Amino acid sequence: MEKQHVRILFDSIAHRYDLLNHLLSAGADLYWRRRAVRHLQDIAPKRILDVATGTGDFAVAALKLRPEKVIGIDIAEGMLKRGRTKLQKMGLNSLVTLQTGEAEALTFETGSFDAAIVAFGARNFYQLEKGLAEMHRVLRPGGRIVVLEFSRPRQFPFKQVYLFYFLNLLPFIGRQVSRSTYAYRYLRDTVMSFPDGNDFLAILQSIGFVETVEERLTFGIATVYSGTKK
Repeated sequence: MEKQHVRILFDSIAHRYDLLNHLLSAGADLYWRRRAVRHLQDIAPKRILDVATGTGDFAVAALKLRPEKVIGIDIAEGMLKRGRTKLQKMGLNSLVTLQTGEAEALTFETGSFDAAIVAFGARNFYQLEKGLAEMHRVLRPGGRIVVLEFSRPRQFPFKQVYLFYFLNLLPFIGRQVSRSTYAYRYLRDTVMSFPDGNDFLAILQSIGFVETVEERLTFGIATVYSGTKK
């Protein structure tokens, strides 16, 4: 999907985005973000870039690492507006800044971040490899990328139960709450087509990341991928 269509889509559901994330994952998305943040503990990052930040939930979760600054970028201004309001209510404006930006054309200098993170947004990059390459560029040597993304369970019978829910019930629930006919059909389609497991690790390696690992969560519904810049 072209980036303009993605922007319009997410602006249209911004008012219900956080609620839907928690509802459709039964609250597991909060746990998944905490697990993802643990992949950065050993490098104690001071500057963190959160790509496709949405309303800033992953940026806020990353504050557990006590960084000096977290910058979140997203192409959907409607999402950012909701995020800024949330940050203001939480008193976190001095630690987290949300601004408009594209993964494929980051405006930051090479090597300017210790960590680059993205949660449930990599599948929305209109050029996946280019977006990941840009995240690699802005990392310092020794910096780390962490990608949290939906994945596809592999084991019977959870695989079959999950696929029934994901392909049939999730779009219906999402449509009822968000009033968007297309948004959660799009979610279903992007999750089913996104490179999973070793396929995604191979992409990270081709870009130049080393020490790539994956951690599958909740029977494989979500996966944390990480890699280090040489």
